[in-house]
Amino acid sequence: MSKAKLLLIFLLLVSIAGGLWWYWRHEALYPSTDDAYVQANVVTIVPEVSGRVTEVAVQENQRVAAGDLLFRVDPATFQDAVDEARAAVDAATASGESYASQVETAKAALASARSAQETADAQLSRSQALAEDGTITQAALEQDRSAAAQAAAGVSSARSQLAGAEAAVTANADDLATAQAQLRTAETTLARAEVTAPVDGWIANLSLREGAVVSAYTPLFSIVDAGEWWVEANFRETDLDRVRPGMPARVEVDMIPGTSFTGSVGSIGRGSGATFSLLPAENASGNWVRVTQRFPVRITLDDTGADLRAGASASVTVDTTGAESGQ
Repeated sequence: MSKAKLLLIFLLLVSIAGGLWWYWRHEALYPSTDDAYVQANVVTIVPEVSGRVTEVAVQENQRVAAGDLLFRVDPATFQDAVDEARAAVDAATASGESYASQVETAKAALASARSAQETADAQLSRSQALAEDGTITQAALEQDRSAAAQAAAGVSSARSQLAGAEAAVTANADDLATAQAQLRTAETTLARAEVTAPVDGWIANLSLREGAVVSAYTPLFSIVDAGEWWVEANFRETDLDRVRPGMPARVEVDMIPGTSFTGSVGSIGRGSGATFSLLPAENASGNWVRVTQRFPVRITLDDTGADLRAGASASVTVDTTGAESGQ
């Protein structure tokens, strides 16, 4: 074999070895996986009241903003409860004004009774002094003594009337507070007849139709939250040794070919996918097949303005070169 052929073979072997080394090095520094999926928060929509649906204001896959009307439950019954509660508040308020007036009247009556008592007591004192020296008769003294006793009884009666009026005011205040609480509850229930979007997003799994009867706290459909998107990438356990939170990552989504998204490692799961599956793997002592497990790594995207869809397949590559530089 000529030297030229030997040199060519040598160079070819060196190239192959160099390529393998480069591939191994690249895979070590830039671990990647195509077992990754775009994720978003999904908010379940449930009514807080029961009743017949009178209006459905959205359609499947429609974009909605937080606060937009989704559907309306017949408010008639709830409005009746509000009207009844408001009437009770008005009645309690009117009664309170009447009781307050009675208190003022009772206070005036008590003041008048006390004044009459003071006058009667003074007259009795004068009569007692005059009776001692015989200026007035015993009958006149007894008349003044009776008048003083009647005046004292009048004060006692006025005090009782004032106490009763004040007790009525206190009881009415409790009744008014109860009526106001019932009104607030009725108004809250009425407001809940209109179900609005809690977040910006897209309507999903909508089958609700006008005329349907819904039950409180029964899930009806969902909203895919537009506020936060991330990628859940399942990396082999052998790749996790170098991966750290904060490391930069590149994401390619299958449904948007030719576009790369930048992001970073947000967190690394503490349990493999098999750990949380409905039928966990049976790793008995006699199981000699060793399967490399995968762990979920959350990739936080820098820009979520793209037209992403929850569940879309993706590929993720993490740049771990910062680990070598001590970052």
